[in-house]
Amino acid sequence: MTPLLDVRGLTTNFYTEDGIVRAVRNVSFHVMPGETLGVVGESGCGKSITGLSIMRLVPNPPGRIDNGEILFEGRDLLKLSDHQMRDVRGLNISMIFQDPMTSLNPVLTVERQIGETLRRHKGLTGKQARARAIELLRMVGIPYAEQRVDEYPHQFSGGMRQRVMIAIALSCNPRLVIADEPTTALDVTIQAQILELMKSMQSEHRSGLILITHSMGVVAGMADRVQVMYAGTIVETATTEELFANPRHPYTVGLMQSIPRLDARDKTRLQPIRGLPPELINPPEACPFAPRCAYVKKACHDARPPLLEVSRGHMSACWFWDEVSRERSVVLTGAPA
Repeated sequence: MTPLLDVRGLTTNFYTEDGIVRAVRNVSFHVMPGETLGVVGESGCGKSITGLSIMRLVPNPPGRIDNGEILFEGRDLLKLSDHQMRDVRGLNISMIFQDPMTSLNPVLTVERQIGETLRRHKGLTGKQARARAIELLRMVGIPYAEQRVDEYPHQFSGGMRQRVMIAIALSCNPRLVIADEPTTALDVTIQAQILELMKSMQSEHRSGLILITHSMGVVAGMADRVQVMYAGTIVETATTEELFANPRHPYTVGLMQSIPRLDARDKTRLQPIRGLPPELINPPEACPFAPRCAYVKKACHDARPPLLEVSRGHMSACWFWDEVSRERSVVLTGAPA
């Protein structure tokens, strides 16, 4: 089966007075029709910039996509004109942005902002667009949709603004949705409703979903595959089941050990990852995780490990992935390996 999205060697940099910020470095991955790809990692690891690069929304200047291919249904998005790319956004690919307050126009009503996409891409009349906007607001759990559709973003709570962003993103039933922390501002009951709505959309339209999140719980429940990003690169990728059962990179192990677990023997102490991610202006040429890694050896400071297949469909960028895999029982149960 042909991938819906095939990203090859994506490199995105930001040119600043202090130097070149290497935000995304030689990243390659794919998304199949109907598949959910979870993207996890700490803040500043390149997750959101990867999504913005796919949408070609990296602010230029100072940002620039310097290398790579972004093949969507066989077309390289990097070779499209600005006009052609505007036709793709919203209709074929849409993005749920992390901060709705800066993404919504404060001087336009919710109806106007949802209807703009519908009128441009679907050719709906004003009346039809209004009816569809009300329907979408109901779908994302906003009460009194008939009245609230005429209100402005500042009249909505943070969680409701996020739901408006989700309604805009899903309005044209796009083939690919990039969801950047889509449920962060929502309470748990609405989170479940929104995630179920996304699943339903995927099932009906065979859409792909890239789910960018800090929540390993959301990834475990939603994603078919997971890719872990660190310092602008992919350090591990596998099916969700395989990744949680058998992590092969120390960073993935660290992310899992930082989460409270009901089945662990010691429920009072978490094991945070020590230190901070590296600066991306002058990223290390060796393994970027080495200063924070519990498995570090001399080889880690000498060269950057490549992303290699360590088992069928499971890739890790670690020289000592076999040692990491022996720790999986500690991650899963808190018991000795």
